[in-house]
Amino acid sequence: MSAASVGVQSAVFGGGCFWCVEAVFASLEGVHSAQSGYCGGSVDQPTYEQVCSKQTGHIEVVKIDFDPAKISYKDLLEVLFAIHDPTTPGRQGNDVGPQYQSAIFWQDVAQRDAAQAAIAALDAAGEFAAPICTELRPAAKFWPAEAYHDNYFALHPEQGYCQMVVAPKVQKFRKRFATRLKSPTN
Repeated sequence: MSAASVGVQSAVFGGGCFWCVEAVFASLEGVHSAQSGYCGGSVDQPTYEQVCSKQTGHIEVVKIDFDPAKISYKDLLEVLFAIHDPTTPGRQGNDVGPQYQSAIFWQDVAQRDAAQAAIAALDAAGEFAAPICTELRPAAKFWPAEAYHDNYFALHPEQGYCQMVVAPKVQKFRKRFATRLKSPTN
């Protein structure tokens, strides 16, 4: 049975290192899967090393398959803008390069419109000290990252980057969005 026939939709977000983004979205109620990958570049089947070379044009992204009856695209956008700094072009903290660009690869016009509205509302409210520079791009080929990136934070919580960067983001997210987390039995 295809994802579309069961009412599952996809969202593709870039918000810095995909280990952080995947760890957050994978724990949300209504999200069936969150997969790290690459989007928007000029090389077919890019590798992590190629993307890190900053020569392919790809952005580290997470493809999120979700049930819109349980979590809305607008809710996903709210989480995205809460877990990263959308005002720093090509950068998230110490992660610098075009692969870390804040980006939304909208899958249809409704997603594009929702993303534009969310950005406009956040900018109008002065939510951030600088204007949002998240790129809105039409759907592009999603290339799954190498298997060792899957569930990286869950499998490697002791790894230095996970302790210093991923864990604080995930803790902040869990505190703010506690009512939207999957139950332990999911």
